[in-house]
Amino acid sequence: MKTKLTLGVISALAMTAAQGGGLYYVPNDTEQSIPIKWSVGITATYDSNTTPGPAAIDGDETFSLNPYVGLSFVSVTPQTTWDVYARLGMIYYLDEPQAAGTDDTYGQARAGVNLTHRFNERLRFTSRNFLSYELEPDYSYGFATNRQSSEYLFWQTDNSLGYRWTERLATISGLTLSGLDYDSSVPNADRFTWTAHHQFRYQVSPQSVLTASYRYSETDGSGLATDSTNQYLLVGLEHRFSPNTIAIVNVGAQIRDVGGINGDTSTNPYLEVNLRNQVNTQFAVRTFVRYGVEDYDTVFGGIQYDERLTLRIGVSGTYELSPSLSLYGGVDVVSTAFDGGRVVASGAPGGGTPDETLVNAYIGASLKLTEILTGSLTYNFTNADSDLVGRSYDRSRITLGLSAEF
Repeated sequence: MKTKLTLGVISALAMTAAQGGGLYYVPNDTEQSIPIKWSVGITATYDSNTTPGPAAIDGDETFSLNPYVGLSFVSVTPQTTWDVYARLGMIYYLDEPQAAGTDDTYGQARAGVNLTHRFNERLRFTSRNFLSYELEPDYSYGFATNRQSSEYLFWQTDNSLGYRWTERLATISGLTLSGLDYDSSVPNADRFTWTAHHQFRYQVSPQSVLTASYRYSETDGSGLATDSTNQYLLVGLEHRFSPNTIAIVNVGAQIRDVGGINGDTSTNPYLEVNLRNQVNTQFAVRTFVRYGVEDYDTVFGGIQYDERLTLRIGVSGTYELSPSLSLYGGVDVVSTAFDGGRVVASGAPGGGTPDETLVNAYIGASLKLTEILTGSLTYNFTNADSDLVGRSYDRSRITLGLSAEF
């Protein structure tokens, strides 16, 4: 029996982000402190098409167990707000996956920290940080496009200063760092990106804020992946329909320059939409849309694609049927068009212009069994349709879970 339980990453929990982070994130000031809460749980999963390994085998059915432990707390003072959580677990396959290079045990860790410090009524510092070490891709964080063939470490830290110049005019300036790291079995996939951003904000009404933003970003690619520079010129609107319903929209141009010999330069449309909607006391929906050129997953079979135009759509919702029974569900759609293929390894064929679409949908229910115990049942279906070799598949997962919070 092989074991690959790599939990040392938990020592880096200081570099983390909000539990509601990623593409679903909508800024929201926490209003009250919450004492430390501990959670422990376990899930049992049937998987019709297990994914790990650099050469995953279609139709490899497995059963797995996922025990975990976590904590969270919120501290709110007139000047400083902390929002912190962490979760540590593992995936244990009762039958080791068939693909070469796979193991029966994988470590899982995720953690986040939000900090807001108000120096005075005008000046505010905000820090959003996130770290994830896992095997299964989380499409809501905006980098995964297909199933993963290895554990990966994804982290991001976004730090900014906001200053209110007048009653209506404010600015926010900051720096974002992010990294994606795989082990040596996944070549050309690691990325490091830094982004400087500046935003002007003008409040046109108590509910609406107009924005104008500039972002400058540089990405370093590993192996055969080339480096790139991206500039974003955006205008936007933030509108609060109610205290619990807000929409944020940014639209504009993405100016892109790819390094290397014969690297491509292009200008493309860019769009971000984020909606948090509390329909009523029982029903809540979150939605995001992002359209632009991405730097992840750009090398296949010795071909580097300079342009990877990607549309991401995500919807998730919860509905409380009763104080003890809730339904939840969601869908993520990732549609990609590759262009600008260049041979970066000898013997590789021509690049072409392949397309790829992935749909990941889930539905489930949670039932509060006692004051501390909650049970859950989830069905997840994934379909990937790709012109690239080895990236098309169907997958179903059924998960039964039990957790305790105290």
